[in-house]
Amino acid sequence: MTPPSEPDQSKVAIVIPVFNQLHYTLQCLDSLNRAGVADNQIIIVNNASTDGTAEFLAARPQIRTINNAENRGCGFAWTQGAKLSDQVWTVVMNNDVLVPSGCIEGLVSFAAENQCDIVSPAMCEGELNYDFTAHAADFMRRLKDAQRRNVAHGVCFMVHRRVFASIGYFDGDPKLGGYEDDEYFRRARGAGFRPAITGRAFLHHFGSITQKSIQANAGQKRKSLGDREYYRRKTGQTWPKRKIHQLKHAIRSAWWKRSEQMRFGRTLWEKRAGGRSDFF
Repeated sequence: MTPPSEPDQSKVAIVIPVFNQLHYTLQCLDSLNRAGVADNQIIIVNNASTDGTAEFLAARPQIRTINNAENRGCGFAWTQGAKLSDQVWTVVMNNDVLVPSGCIEGLVSFAAENQCDIVSPAMCEGELNYDFTAHAADFMRRLKDAQRRNVAHGVCFMVHRRVFASIGYFDGDPKLGGYEDDEYFRRARGAGFRPAITGRAFLHHFGSITQKSIQANAGQKRKSLGDREYYRRKTGQTWPKRKIHQLKHAIRSAWWKRSEQMRFGRTLWEKRAGGRSDFF
């Protein structure tokens, strides 16, 4: 019998939307390269950055780049990048993340073995006050069997091309700013596709850097860039439906947190701030 082949990173394209914050883009790209992801696997959608991002990308010709004349938002940029992907899997990620070696392979192998269509990695958010390389390797080794079914997160998620073929791409409606991921996951689940979060993959997320920058420039103090009530109406989230969903989510999240801590000593979602760690 022929042994199963190893996950092949060449079947993965990485899509990263950016709006300024070049410092974080540089860190993200460096981490991807160190993890074995070549520039020709990366697609960057530049949403009218004014901080030298366009000039930097021009000097990295192997990276496929789209330069938008204006900031069209996250969902629009995700779709632009995903349409350029000619691979089996497309990974969409923020630019304010660090990716360790083994992360992409972990996403692919978990998806293949568990027949999942959308997969997100575990993550630590906030301060980078720990040895990222050593922690990531130990985390993915210890929590390789940990998983959360029927959920994913917008910081980083991998989508199989069959999902795009079936339900299309992301909603570019600017009023959905901050809710584009949830809207897509809802559509995918409704069509029978299976999302999940896996401990086989891990990344560090500094914490919605671009979104916070846009909000600060616009003088906003809201949790999201979008119109929450508009999003709820558009997706049919009535008050009773929302309350039932919130209750189910709270119960499920509490069970995940408790069971993961008991079994592994940590969880698939951790936040670091002020010298302390919190698990979720």
